[in-house]
Amino acid sequence: MALSGIRAWRTAFLTLRDETLTFPPRTLLPDLLRNLIFSHSEILVSAASALPPHEIASDLILLVELAGAISEGEDVEYTFINTCHLIHDVSCRIRLEMNSSSWVVMFGFFEKMVQWSLCTDTKTACSGNAARMKAIREILEILRNCSLAENSKILELLLHIISRSHAVLFCSSYSSGNQRYAIDIGTKIPKCNDLWEVQTIAFSMIGDAFSRNGSNISVNMWQSMLEVLRKVIDGLVSRSLLVEDYVMSRFYNSLLHCLHLVLSDPKGSLSEHVAGFVASLQMFFTYGITNKSLVVFKEKEFSSINLNSRLEQSRKIERGGTYRPPHLRKREEMSVQPFKARGFRCSSDCEPFGLGFMSSDSEHSDSDGPVKDTDRFRCSKARIAAIICIQDLCEADPKSLTAYWPMLLPTNDVLQLRKYQATLMTCLLFDPILKTRMASASALAAMLDGPSSVFLQVAEYKESTKCGSFTTLSSSLGQILMQLHAGLLYLIQHETHSGLLASVFKLLMLLISATPYIRMPIELLPTVISTVHKRILEDFSLKTNQTSLLATALSCLASALSTSPPSSQVAELLQEGTSTDVVGVQPNSSVLGSMFQFSQRVMHPTIAFEALQALRAVSHNYPNVMAAYWEQVSATVYGLLREGGPDCPIYEVQSRPWKVDVGNALGSTPEKCTMAAIRVRAASVTCFAGTTSSVFFLLPKEKQDFIISSVISLAISDEVPSVRAAACRAIGVISCFPQIFESTEILVEFIRAAEINTHDTLVSVRITASWALANICDSLRHRASDLHLDKCSSGPNAYSGSISLLAECALRLTKDGDKIKSNAVRALGNLSRFVRFTNQSAMCGPVDGMASYLAIDDVEFLELSNESEASGSVPNFLGDPHWLERMVQAFLSCVTTGNVKVQWNVCHALGNLFLNETLKLQDMIWAPSVYSILLLLLRDSTNFKIRIHAASALAVPTSRHEYGSSFSDVVQGLEHILENLSSDQSLTPSSFKYMGTLEKQLTSTTLHVLGLVSCNDPPPLQDFLAKKASFLEEWLKSLWSSLAEQTSDQLAPETTSIEKKAMVSKAIRSLLQIYEGSNKLQSIARRFEKLADCLS
Repeated sequence: MALSGIRAWRTAFLTLRDETLTFPPRTLLPDLLRNLIFSHSEILVSAASALPPHEIASDLILLVELAGAISEGEDVEYTFINTCHLIHDVSCRIRLEMNSSSWVVMFGFFEKMVQWSLCTDTKTACSGNAARMKAIREILEILRNCSLAENSKILELLLHIISRSHAVLFCSSYSSGNQRYAIDIGTKIPKCNDLWEVQTIAFSMIGDAFSRNGSNISVNMWQSMLEVLRKVIDGLVSRSLLVEDYVMSRFYNSLLHCLHLVLSDPKGSLSEHVAGFVASLQMFFTYGITNKSLVVFKEKEFSSINLNSRLEQSRKIERGGTYRPPHLRKREEMSVQPFKARGFRCSSDCEPFGLGFMSSDSEHSDSDGPVKDTDRFRCSKARIAAIICIQDLCEADPKSLTAYWPMLLPTNDVLQLRKYQATLMTCLLFDPILKTRMASASALAAMLDGPSSVFLQVAEYKESTKCGSFTTLSSSLGQILMQLHAGLLYLIQHETHSGLLASVFKLLMLLISATPYIRMPIELLPTVISTVHKRILEDFSLKTNQTSLLATALSCLASALSTSPPSSQVAELLQEGTSTDVVGVQPNSSVLGSMFQFSQRVMHPTIAFEALQALRAVSHNYPNVMAAYWEQVSATVYGLLREGGPDCPIYEVQSRPWKVDVGNALGSTPEKCTMAAIRVRAASVTCFAGTTSSVFFLLPKEKQDFIISSVISLAISDEVPSVRAAACRAIGVISCFPQIFESTEILVEFIRAAEINTHDTLVSVRITASWALANICDSLRHRASDLHLDKCSSGPNAYSGSISLLAECALRLTKDGDKIKSNAVRALGNLSRFVRFTNQSAMCGPVDGMASYLAIDDVEFLELSNESEASGSVPNFLGDPHWLERMVQAFLSCVTTGNVKVQWNVCHALGNLFLNETLKLQDMIWAPSVYSILLLLLRDSTNFKIRIHAASALAVPTSRHEYGSSFSDVVQGLEHILENLSSDQSLTPSSFKYMGTLEKQLTSTTLHVLGLVSCNDPPPLQDFLAKKASFLEEWLKSLWSSLAEQTSDQLAPETTSIEKKAMVSKAIRSLLQIYEGSNKLQSIARRFEKLADCLS
């Protein structure tokens, strides 16, 4: 049989080749193909597996070339269809192996076949010729089975099939008769199932190709796929209705899944497509469900102000009854009362599509109820896919999506479902399928996270009585935030599914961080706190099997309590029950009482950690409230520091280092318990960082000593990095308290603890250690300027070794990462403000770069003279002169290698350095480079905070002499920057709020240097000022006018206005002096003289 088949194949194709080479042809080509090939197709196909692959490929290419050459007037349909059948049947037997040129020929024929079969002016294209549709499906199956390495050709053909079938489905002649888009959806028998199925398969194949090889798909191909998807989806929007049956549900799922894969790996801009996709995807939010399917709240409209009362009035959403395993649901289906609130309208005449569209009840949650009652056509898959696509858009182009937030998020009556207001919150609140609600929560989280948190800072809630035609962006965002709060708080009160409830808590945390509560109703934030706290007490306080959920709820509560600025209403809420809160066994009814209960060692470490984070937030934002609880704080922290937690090893403060080695700590202790205990200890130490100076010094002396000794011991001796980092942060906070360094011993120990941790291998520890180091230096600077050093218990000379250690440590850290480098620069800037640089100190060896070589004794205090003692002046630290050189080298290096924060700190540090009275800036060889750097940052930096502090540093020198040879450059640079400030192209939305501050600082600096110019300045500078006379005249006039308006304002500070007027007057008279000294500038001099007279 095999031999006869091989003989038949070779005879047929050899005869075909010979006949086609005969001229003139003896038989017409369609008849030739029918007689030689198609009439023997079964025999030929059976022989395919026994023939060499290259021979089959060559013969099939001959066949498609001949079939494609048939003209329109001949038997095209028979030839095309039978050619596709033969290729398909052969490809089912063997894998087609062809070179790229052969595939080009094959795809050319397929494209021609598709174009002929799906011709829009052919009446039978839609439903009158099933053979054509079968041929198209065979082409798709051939493409699925082919071994072509180049995916682009397959994708191009698939996109062509989709485009042609879409054109047929939406052509005018077809649309008028297409019953799928009749007004009464579900009452007509659907037509053109084959065409919808073709598109479904094609989109599935594109999705598969993208999943397998998406990274190698070219930008042009990605753009083509996006355009085809947009075209198909726009066609759905143009009909404004979606069809509910098995065929269309499969099509929607395939389409949206393909769109998800394309959007999740963007290779180009999506901005021009966002609007169309949002409008289309929104239609799917309620696909398969109607208003009757959902619970509609019938209470009167939700009040945005009185949130508590409205939330109490809302009914709980009814859930399914007792649990029924999936295998019993169908058996009980006939006897179970259907959910009346979840009915679906769909076509009863539609037969299920038979190509593998079977699904299981296990695809749904146990709380979703009977499958047929909730999702007859699996429409929830389309809803989920649409929501995922919204999330993809948000992650790919969040900026463009923000313009369409009012379409995706509710602006009013969030608890009252309306069909025309399908939003993500609609899905989260009302969708009967749990997976859809989970997807909604995930999409909402993506929208609230990232750049949108900055975008939402302009939101402002205004309760309007009228519904106007225009709503400002800030008001619209305010309404959205209010409705999101209302919906999420309702779910927190009533949701029973633990997984969804955890997602809601996490979503609420993002919403809290993004909401500007200062411009929202004053009751909103207290309502959030009380609602979360109430749910914690009602459902989680006594349940041991919901540890994770309780920890998430406590974390949400901590986020609300840490919101800035602090709220007086929240303070009042926290003060409730202050006198009755007692640490006991059951959680207290007040917020703080509950937090203390949950932070006890008998609790799970994760819960204790989150409760401590909440207490830390209260101590930071509401220190006056927390003062009444410091006895509980002390007892709680002391207990946690001494004991790691239940069943965990005991850690003694100051007696020995704290261990984390699980193997050595009570061999049977689980590792996760040890790690959780570590987090609790770190959080308990972090509570110290949340205290304030006033609260700290209200504590008894023994409590103060306990806190100080604990943080020092933990920072030096603890072996847990997170605990050391928390201790360093606490040191950084406590070191800023004004009275803390009256004890030299505390200062020395704080510096020692911070310096030790700057050598740690973990970046997180070095960051907090360097931050503490910078705070210590800042505190010393303030104490030096506030004349308090002479009050030290051990005398001022006791600080000398510590100052040297600080300087060497800070210089070393300038070579570390940016976060550490910025703190090191800040520390050096604070030291450079008060350390006295003099040649009287002992000199060390030659400077070698920035190597550390100074001994502690190299820095001393100058002895106080009787005169200085009598006047109460402050002793100055005597620093080695090489310190100055190394500091400046570090500043210049950090400007060129550091990030924005580092550069900002360098500008601030240079301003401090210029304020050092022992420096003679005009004699420093590095001064011109420093002035040039500051001018360059002021002119070119895109960060306005850097520019502000660069301008501030340039204004520090008090005399013309201190600017040295750079004075002309400074004057000209400031004038150029001031003149071009209005046309600055570097202004970004994030910098806009600093624009006013930059203008004021630049104005002040420019007036300062102009007040120092004189007729003794070099001629080039005088010529420059002459050229800019017109601009300077107009600028000074406008300044004086603005100052005059401020003077008339009774609320404006009088002293500030007088100082500014004096600066303007001084600048005018300095310029007048230059203009009067030149015979060529007399006309300018007369104008400025008139200006001076008007201002006097």
